[in-house]
Amino acid sequence: MNVEGILSKNRTFKNVLITGIAGSGGSYLAEYIVNNCPEVEVHGISRWHSTTATNNLEKIKDKVNVHECDLNDFSSVFRVLNEVKPDAIFHLAAHANVRASFDTPNAVLSNNILGTSNLLEAVRLAEIDPIIQLCSTSEVYGQVDPKYVPIKEDTPMRPASPYAVSKIAQDLLGRTYFVSYNMRIIVTRMFSYLNPRRTDLFATSFARQVAWIERGLQKEIVHGNLDSVRTLIDVRDAMHAYWKAIIHCDYGEAYNIGGTTTMKVGELLEKLISLSGADIPTRLDSALLRPADVTLQIPCVDKFIEKTSWKPEYSFDESLKNLLDYWRCEADKAVYKSQFNV
Repeated sequence: MNVEGILSKNRTFKNVLITGIAGSGGSYLAEYIVNNCPEVEVHGISRWHSTTATNNLEKIKDKVNVHECDLNDFSSVFRVLNEVKPDAIFHLAAHANVRASFDTPNAVLSNNILGTSNLLEAVRLAEIDPIIQLCSTSEVYGQVDPKYVPIKEDTPMRPASPYAVSKIAQDLLGRTYFVSYNMRIIVTRMFSYLNPRRTDLFATSFARQVAWIERGLQKEIVHGNLDSVRTLIDVRDAMHAYWKAIIHCDYGEAYNIGGTTTMKVGELLEKLISLSGADIPTRLDSALLRPADVTLQIPCVDKFIEKTSWKPEYSFDESLKNLLDYWRCEADKAVYKSQFNV
């Protein structure tokens, strides 16, 4: 008998809501659900001033329902929840740029913490009972003592950035609403992924710069700290994992999600350069260094795998090629626009 069928028989969904659906992760999650679960109606919220709404959702724009909503505006959150009445909510919306959080800490803390509080309060007051996945991050663990590596879910949280503080607060809010109101909340802590649509990630920045140099749009790659160690996963596998989590994982629990390929940031840069035939010089840009860095992120994902039987489908090489190919296409578009002034 199919084990997944046994595990998931009590969790089927008619409609789901993705906060931050127009963002890099939310759009990939929406694509996964549309392509693999056609019986599920996909809703999402996006702020009116989101600049990525059209581009990231282009492939599925006719298959998702996007609602104008700002998580910092309680009335708009309540309105959408009361209208959609989702069976499940994936909470991805956040200010997620770690480096930028040092420059605008109050904006990041306010957006991420109060936005999550508004969402949970709106669910409670709307008197609906969705399963809620709070999509957190490995940044909550901070700079981990090597004795705690690979990192388990009970590893002490020692945040090293305002962004990490905001995500810990989300985590604790979820715990509070689970304990106090019996809300069905699952926390997932995602480790590093390769995501072409998120330009502030180091791998995406590197791929973009390689493609720009190949097309003569840039002369050198600028980078920050190359010595940090990361375990990497393809964003498509990451979103599949989110779907598995909402079906199988226990309420009130936290789960690490991550890949199996571990390397230094500098090694990934070397691999990308090796895929190019161009001469690519590199230079350290001190502006890209963080006041405090997290240099060792290797997850233990046993708890998640035991609960879901999930495993990655894309190899590291496939994922890296997908990343570079995406940005080569974007570079071609940039060249075309410059040549024809469009």
